Amino acid sequence: MSAGTRKWLLLGPGFLAVVILAGLGIWQVQRLGWKNALIARVEAGLAAQPVAAPGPADWPQITFDSAEYRRITARGHYLPEADLLVMAVTARGPGFWVMSPFETQDGWRLFVNRGFVPQDRQDPEDRPRPAGAVEVSGLLRLSQPDGAFLRSNDPEGGRWFSRDTAAMAQSLGLGEAAPYFLDAGVTEGAADSQPIGGLTVVSFPNNHLQYALTWFALSGGLAFLLFWAFCRSGED
Repeated sequence: MSAGTRKWLLLGPGFLAVVILAGLGIWQVQRLGWKNALIARVEAGLAAQPVAAPGPADWPQITFDSAEYRRITARGHYLPEADLLVMAVTARGPGFWVMSPFETQDGWRLFVNRGFVPQDRQDPEDRPRPAGAVEVSGLLRLSQPDGAFLRSNDPEGGRWFSRDTAAMAQSLGLGEAAPYFLDAGVTEGAADSQPIGGLTVVSFPNNHLQYALTWFALSGGLAFLLFWAFCRSGED
């Protein structure tokens, strides 16, 4: 094998690596644009006045990019079926999200995450529901399908690890429910009232620019080394 052939056999994979690294940098730039748009949309939604919770006609159009963390309200009443407790870890320690079935004044159903209770406050008497017609406000959160977390839900055993609204509705025999839940806001009343609402953390890590610069630097550095090696080989 000639020296020229060996040179091109080495430069070929190197050039491919340069292209791949540059492509990863471009992909991170695209992700940066998406993330910036998402953050701007969420911040605008959090600052806006609440809108009515989307009804069944709107459910097919609901996506993460268009609806997650939108401020919504729902009018209706809590259903008599039992709350479902979903395991959670918050700034207040381990405990549960209290997911309560709710029927709107228009007759369709959704789950309301009324807030957080610590592990020692699981008794329903410690977290009474408002009676009669009420209006609840909070953030729209998309259903979390089973399997999205490390452990799978166990409806028969009453152990829930993800807020899967379809599975929760089925376990309570409610029929169809909204493909999202309402994350209730700050609990009004006594400081020790349960559940504790308003604990949703709205934060989006945005390191895409750093990642893009890293990939571009690696691509540029490798390209320089390949050019240097090519020039050196031409001198031999």
